[in-house]
Amino acid sequence: MKALVASPGADGNVDVVDGAEPEPRPNDVLVDVKAVSLNRGEVRALGDDEPGWRPGWDVAGVVAAGAADGSGPKAGTRVVGLVGSGAWAARVALPTQMLAELPADVGFEAAATLPVAGLTARRAVEMAVVDGRRVAVTGAAGGVGRFAVQLAAQNGAHVTAVVGRPERGAGLRELGAAEVVVGTLTAEGEPFDLILESVGGDSLAAALVRVAPEGTVVSYGNSSRQHTTFDPNAFYGKAGARLYAFVLGAELQRLRTATTDLRYLANLVAMGHLDVGIDRVVDFGDLGGVRAAIGDLLDRKVNGKAVVRLFDV
Repeated sequence: MKALVASPGADGNVDVVDGAEPEPRPNDVLVDVKAVSLNRGEVRALGDDEPGWRPGWDVAGVVAAGAADGSGPKAGTRVVGLVGSGAWAARVALPTQMLAELPADVGFEAAATLPVAGLTARRAVEMAVVDGRRVAVTGAAGGVGRFAVQLAAQNGAHVTAVVGRPERGAGLRELGAAEVVVGTLTAEGEPFDLILESVGGDSLAAALVRVAPEGTVVSYGNSSRQHTTFDPNAFYGKAGARLYAFVLGAELQRLRTATTDLRYLANLVAMGHLDVGIDRVVDFGDLGGVRAAIGDLLDRKVNGKAVVRLFDV
């Protein structure tokens, strides 16, 4: 079975190998993978991973064999889901509580963008009641950011999208952003009831100043890789405000399984209410294209999502 593996030092830090077939657990379905998407967190870690490590979180494909315990969809069902690792391969074992069936009119490439980015955005937006409130999204041109802008706006929020460069703001107003700010979130300006923060460093420090009383700062990344220094007095004065450390894996253990939200997101796509924002699609067999997509994602040259397509691997 063909699989992409970590190869620190190689171009893009990945190579293609003949890997072992997955070994499903009783509640896993075996999926023939049709498309996967790349996430900044996983590609950034490739240079530090053990050689041979099989990365990959997001997956869309067709069930080749149902779960041994009888749970989940049967063979032949089109699905989308996520795994802890190993999605960048021809086949993957997928837990039934981490997948959802796909509507007939949602393609594999579109579906593959949803698991990590879509689930993160949906759960993060839910951290506050946003109807009629002010919401800021930093890193708004990324996969999570684009979904968050749309979901918050659809729920009645006044959304401020923050991007690093002018070209990164293209299309965000059409997705629902009331305003687009180029640069870094600053400490000056009106407060926000919810701030979805993925940049870290000075951006997170500013968020702790800009959050409104009773508001929430959701920290789900640190793309700047900078330490954050802030004046605690500025945050302390915002009575009831909180800083929430968001980790998707932990969130999926709370409240409800991934299935419910993946189904919700896929249905939004099917109805034309959610733009998945695919920047590019490359074929699994085009190793140079895959490596280029990884490099561009790290260099913030990808607006939205990069997808890798697999068919007869």
